[in-house]
Amino acid sequence: MARNRKAQKTKDTPDAPLIDMAEEDQWRIIKDSGILQKADLEEPLLSPFWEEFFASTALIIPHCFLLLLMEILAHYQYGRKPTFEALADRMIPGVPIISIAIWYSNRYKHAQWMQALLFVLGVASGSRMIWLLNHANWRNIMKFSPPLATAWVYAVMQLNLSYCVLSLLATYGFIWYKNLTLFPTV
Repeated sequence: MARNRKAQKTKDTPDAPLIDMAEEDQWRIIKDSGILQKADLEEPLLSPFWEEFFASTALIIPHCFLLLLMEILAHYQYGRKPTFEALADRMIPGVPIISIAIWYSNRYKHAQWMQALLFVLGVASGSRMIWLLNHANWRNIMKFSPPLATAWVYAVMQLNLSYCVLSLLATYGFIWYKNLTLFPTV
């Protein structure tokens, strides 16, 4: 029985093509149809403005939610429950500022002057936030640390890797020089 099954194997695919045609004739038909020219002349799906708009929006939305999260966490850290009005008072002016800053910095993020500006922003916001956590009272921490944290995250995210590492090392150098701690005790 097993021998019979092995002997009855048949090929499902034929060896010969359906149409016997020379390769030169195949290429002539493809060139005459014009399909190759149509494939090369495809238009981009989006204009450069819309590509820039969507790239910026993909950064604006998460950073606005990061600011909101930092606001909520700063309130809960000190035993305060944030109200909708308190959050709206901070988010209504914050969202347009974040949007404009991200729009222009994302447009020029590969320019050296923007990398320098983001480097300074990263060092300044990180150092200031760590200093606030070590020396400021709870009201100043609640007021200033959410925007500083958002700016710090954005600056570090947009920097080239070498500038990012230098920015974090400079912030660490400030922490070491001022004898600050990352996790201050109350």
